[in-house]
Amino acid sequence: MRVFVTGATGFIGSAIVAELIDADHEVVGLARSDAGAAALGAVGATPHRGDLGDLESLRSGADAADGVIHCAYIHDFSQMEMAAQTNNRAIETLGAALEGSDRPLVVTSGTALVAPGRLATEADMASGGGHPRVESERIALALASRGVRLSILRPPPSVHGEGDHGFVPVLIDIARTRGVSAYIGEGSNRWPAVHRLDAARLYRLALESVPAGTVLHAVGEEGVPTREIAQVIGQHLDLPVVSIDPDAASDHFGWIGAFFGLDVPASSALTRERTGWEPTQPGLIADLAEGHYFQVAAAA
Repeated sequence: MRVFVTGATGFIGSAIVAELIDADHEVVGLARSDAGAAALGAVGATPHRGDLGDLESLRSGADAADGVIHCAYIHDFSQMEMAAQTNNRAIETLGAALEGSDRPLVVTSGTALVAPGRLATEADMASGGGHPRVESERIALALASRGVRLSILRPPPSVHGEGDHGFVPVLIDIARTRGVSAYIGEGSNRWPAVHRLDAARLYRLALESVPAGTVLHAVGEEGVPTREIAQVIGQHLDLPVVSIDPDAASDHFGWIGAFFGLDVPASSALTRERTGWEPTQPGLIADLAEGHYFQVAAAA
């Protein structure tokens, strides 16, 4: 299968590209830069120049493909509305190119948007407390009735592994700067997690086999208490582990405080039943215990 992948040079996307190539698919990856194009070529993928704002590039990439995996997103928390609107237009463009063909389109969302405060399942519709990205799921699911084999894949807040530059490295940097590794309140709120290689395998399974309208959760662990995350960070940095009052979370953690305080457990039971997917990589705490996160942080 010739597969067009957006976000192909990113942390998750690069793992998806490798997973697809290992499964003998031909991969065409969206590349914003010469460096990105070179990185794709080096692993055996074909670069396709463009970005999420270049709708003609997205259309032509999807039009020439047997299937599309869309995992690119503009992660700029200062411009969330703009990022969401750009993503929505990209989904609409990719879907229009595939319309009526029954070709697969896998769209990325997130479990944290679904049901904060309780265990989220694949049967739940995203609510997200008004987060602008929630609309993308509605736009995507509408494509299932237009001859697109549309599936939504929801990764958890922590997709971890070597090369991670998401939430956990930010928490490590904050601990180094503040001199303490902190959690909020009792630290009993839970973050689901998955290793990037396990997530990549689920993207491939979604592309290859799931019916239109399927929602999948790429969740390896339903919920890791944030206190445990803080504890392993403190152990590796030899720093005290402390509780921060919720009212002081934004002062201590900055922008990430609002996310680190969320209780967003999520299940992948239906996903495993539908696809046979079973995570095999280390969990988040075990991955942190390996030490590579702290080598990266020290180098930075």
